[in-house]
Amino acid sequence: MVRGTDPPSEVMLRFRRTHTVVDMNQTLDVDGRPAPASGALPSWRTGPARRAIEEFVERVRGEGDSARVPEEQRVAVFDNDGTLWCEKPMPIQLDFILRRLVDMANADPALREQQPWKAACERDAEWLNSVVTDHYAGDERKAKVLMAGVLAAYDGISVEDFERRAETFLRTASNPALRRGYLQCAYRPMVELLDHLAANGFANYIASGGGRDFVRPVSDELYGVPRERVIGSTTALAYTGGGDGGAITHTPVPEYLDDGPEKPVRIWSRVGRRPLLAAGNSNGDGPMLDFTQHADKPFLRLLVLHDDAAREFAYTAGAERALERAGREGWTVVSMKNDWTTIF
Repeated sequence: MVRGTDPPSEVMLRFRRTHTVVDMNQTLDVDGRPAPASGALPSWRTGPARRAIEEFVERVRGEGDSARVPEEQRVAVFDNDGTLWCEKPMPIQLDFILRRLVDMANADPALREQQPWKAACERDAEWLNSVVTDHYAGDERKAKVLMAGVLAAYDGISVEDFERRAETFLRTASNPALRRGYLQCAYRPMVELLDHLAANGFANYIASGGGRDFVRPVSDELYGVPRERVIGSTTALAYTGGGDGGAITHTPVPEYLDDGPEKPVRIWSRVGRRPLLAAGNSNGDGPMLDFTQHADKPFLRLLVLHDDAAREFAYTAGAERALERAGREGWTVVSMKNDWTTIF
């Protein structure tokens, strides 16, 4: 869902982010903020998932017998691929990378016989999907092959040039299965959840397994999350000085993959707090959801279940362990089919 599809709504969303709007007839909460309307999550059906969210926010606000959590401690973290936007038939950034690999193979035909350039040129969906599936199953062999291509693809490119390329791609390319522009593939209910949390004093962060610099150009527009709150995977960067202010460029050296146990490490490094809420959709998000547990504060762990083949996709590959843990440890499973009135 692009925050611009409906101009009047976009104006109000941006106004709400930068102004405190108080209706003199409106009830204020314990923080002096306008109490959220009953329709704060209009795309969420009444059910266990919505109730868990609403009750969690009420406890954080100090309603009932709960102790109010100070606003500076209200942190929420969200995975991106498959949690905030669609990741099928392939992750959006993978499509971006494949196009670059094809360009490289066109310039050097010898690359056409090597992976991952071979898969990119042949649009070998089976090989490409197996990279992600194998990764979540603990087999990193194909992921390392793909990563080698990714590192080579953007070696020497400045961070500004990379962002321009990423933003142009995101604004012009489309999901081939859904026939929607990529910026129209954000999940409307999750955007509503981000807005609801922000209205209640939360600082929302994106903790993506995908590239940090790939998401930053559109994070505020899509999600209301400023670029400085985007945490994600990245290559090592290098600075070269000069009279024009110097340049920061990508190098062919991986810095970290923001997935699995790396996610809570990166969250702590960036935020310095345990989040109160975490949302993900895969095995790789498990450690992030674990890190959300508190002994003395309310916390909520959300796991998005892709079970709506009619409106999006139905799959559990890469989420099997997370789903098993959700049932065993009381995580809140969000069913796209049963909990959301709309997807986009």
